[in-house]
Amino acid sequence: MIEVEENTDYSKDLFEHYQFHADKGQEPLRVDKFLMNRIENATRNKIQNAAKSGFIFVNGESVKSNYKVKPGDKIKVMFSHPPYENLLVGEEMSLNIIFEDEYLLVVNKPPGIVVHPGHGNYSGTLLNGLIYHFKNLPSNKDGRPGLVHRIDKDTSGLLVIAKTELSMTNLAKQFYLKTSKRKYIALVWGVVEKEEGTINENLARDPKNRLIMSVPEDKEIGKSAITHYKVLERFNYVTLLECQLETGRTHQIRAHMKFIGHPIFSDQRYGGDKILKGTIFNKYKQFVQNCFKTLPRQALHAKSLGFSHPVLKKELDFVSDLPEDFTECLNKWRNYSNNI
Repeated sequence: MIEVEENTDYSKDLFEHYQFHADKGQEPLRVDKFLMNRIENATRNKIQNAAKSGFIFVNGESVKSNYKVKPGDKIKVMFSHPPYENLLVGEEMSLNIIFEDEYLLVVNKPPGIVVHPGHGNYSGTLLNGLIYHFKNLPSNKDGRPGLVHRIDKDTSGLLVIAKTELSMTNLAKQFYLKTSKRKYIALVWGVVEKEEGTINENLARDPKNRLIMSVPEDKEIGKSAITHYKVLERFNYVTLLECQLETGRTHQIRAHMKFIGHPIFSDQRYGGDKILKGTIFNKYKQFVQNCFKTLPRQALHAKSLGFSHPVLKKELDFVSDLPEDFTECLNKWRNYSNNI
C-alpha cells in the first residue's frame, strides 16, 4: 500500500485529479466501476491503467481496480495528459459561421463536436477549430479563448464567440445578468399536459451519479435553474417542446425534463434512450428503435440566440434550422402519429 502525499512530485505531472466520497448508502462496488459511473468519458482501460500505476487511492492508500468501495470511503484518482495550454492548438476544421464582424461571430455547432478540450476530448473540439481560423481570441475566466458559453457535445445549435476583450466582457455580462435570449427545441417522452409552464428547481450534481445533474431534495442545495417551456407539437407518445433558458446550468433542460417525468428522447445519460411510453408490441418497438438509430443522441437543439451587440448596441437575433438527424426523427414520429 502507498500512502498519498499531496505534495509528491508525481502529483504535479498528473493533470486530472478526481476525488469522491462514498455516501452512507453505498453498496459494495468495484472501484473501477464506481469511477466509470462518475467520470465523464473515462474508459475502463484508462481507469485500470491508473490502478496498475498506483494512482487510485482509497482513504489515503493505493488500491487495485477490484477493490470494493464501501460507505464512507474517500476515493481519489489521478490521470495524466498534456498540460491544458498544450491542448489549445489550432486544428483545421470546417465551421458553420452564420454571422461575423470584427467583434464577434455566431456559429452553428453540429452534434458530436465537443466545445472545448477536456477529459477524454483533447483534440478535435470546436475551440481547436476556432483557434486555427482566428488568432488572438480573448480568453474567458477559465482561460478558454473566445468562449462566452457552451452547449453539450451531442446538442446541436448556436454559440456566440467573442473576438475582442470588450466583446468577451460585455457578452459574458449579458449571460450573467440573463439578458441574452436562448431557445431550444426538445423532443421529450410522454404527453406534456400543460401547453406551457415553468420549471423553477435548483440543480446540483447527482449524489449517486456525478455525471448527471438532478434536483436535490434539500431546496437549499444547488444552484438556481429556471426553464420555461411550451408545446409545439404532439405525437401521442412524445411531445415537441420549445424551451427557453432563464439560467444556463449544466444539463439544465435535460435534468429539468427528467425531473418532471419527461426525459428527452434518446438521451442516454438521463434515461431517454429506453421506450418509456406506448404499448410494447413488435411493430412499435421496432419503430422506436429505428428512431433511436436515426437520432443516436439527445433530441435537443439550440434553435435561437439573441443578445445586444457589445459595440453597436443593437439587438441581434439568430435562428438555426434543425439538423438532418433531428428532422428525420421528427418526420418519422409525425407519420407514425398520423397513421395510428
